[in-house]
Amino acid sequence: MVMTASTMLPLGSAAPDFSLPNVDGNTLSLSDLPADKPMLVMFICNHCPFVLHLREALAEFSSEYQAKGLTIVGISSNDVANYPADSPEKMKEMAKESNWNFPYLYDESQDVAKAYRAACTPDLFLFDSDHKLVYRGQFDDSRPSNGLPVTGADLKAACDAVLNNQPVPEQQKPSIGCNIKWKEGSAPDYFTGQPAS
Repeated sequence: MVMTASTMLPLGSAAPDFSLPNVDGNTLSLSDLPADKPMLVMFICNHCPFVLHLREALAEFSSEYQAKGLTIVGISSNDVANYPADSPEKMKEMAKESNWNFPYLYDESQDVAKAYRAACTPDLFLFDSDHKLVYRGQFDDSRPSNGLPVTGADLKAACDAVLNNQPVPEQQKPSIGCNIKWKEGSAPDYFTGQPAS
């Protein structure tokens, strides 16, 4: 299993715009979301072992933190021609089976992933109430093969800080996961494809 690390988009970056279809059939845009609330954008997918490892924890986390006032959006940008398990139909099934109560959007063009400089699944981007990036890093230290419990400690600490108008530490561990499955010949310049160390 090849692991890819987040590119670590610079802190302070403004949230790139998006307008994408949700699994409920509606289109959701950044402008539809509360402009004065912190927001978490998660690049995830259906088949990645790293995402599946967090599947239940993401459901629990999203329920807990949406109730606290955090806006959460999931986006799948994988090439479905070569990875049909990540098709919009399968995304809808995954969201229902996993009790994911956040929007789960399909980035067919992969342009949104490129705008966020997303590289892996999961790749997590937390923005403050001004929609400026304050955290891009891992959910926690747990991986499918290391035996550590899934706690969400890293992301929860960042979310708790931003929800309480406290500074988020700038020392952040990159998220690790499967690389986003780029369409043939369309991998962005920032994506090296090199395994994570």
